[in-house]
Amino acid sequence: MIKKLLIANRGEIACRIIHTCRKLNIRSVAVYSDADAESMHVLYADEAVHLGGSRVKESYLNMEAVLQAAKDTGADAIHPGYGLLSENPVFAERVVEEGIIFVGPEAEVIKQMGDKIQARTAMETAGVPVVPGITLDTLEESHVIKAGRAVGYPLMIKAAAGGRYRYAENRK
Repeated sequence: MIKKLLIANRGEIACRIIHTCRKLNIRSVAVYSDADAESMHVLYADEAVHLGGSRVKESYLNMEAVLQAAKDTGADAIHPGYGLLSENPVFAERVVEEGIIFVGPEAEVIKQMGDKIQARTAMETAGVPVVPGITLDTLEESHVIKAGRAVGYPLMIKAAAGGRYRYAENRK
């Protein structure tokens, strides 16, 4: 049973997680940046730990600071919320390596879902309904027009590995 949960996120999602913690009688730990020192999630949590500067990379994306905050507060679990570190398989692995419960999917699942083509294939294989689509190797206009006619309109073009935060096996 989780006794203390660190929420590695901010804003509304952190408040919702804290609210659930209260219902389940779990102590909550908020983390925050300079810019979020007076934010609702900081005031609402049982404890709060300052991570660093106002920039996300100095605070919410700083894995070492988040892990240290969990250790310093005695949190036995970390919930990443959504976005930020929740999409980073390295973070999920590090949390588990530190002997802390990661409240989220295993690192391998995060890796698989980070590649939209691989994720789509996995969902189709599992029998999960997916939006009709075509995987293109190029965005050459004639190929996109042909795909649009095959799939139908409106048409959405999505990068296979889009998003703000990418993690390569050899990331520096």
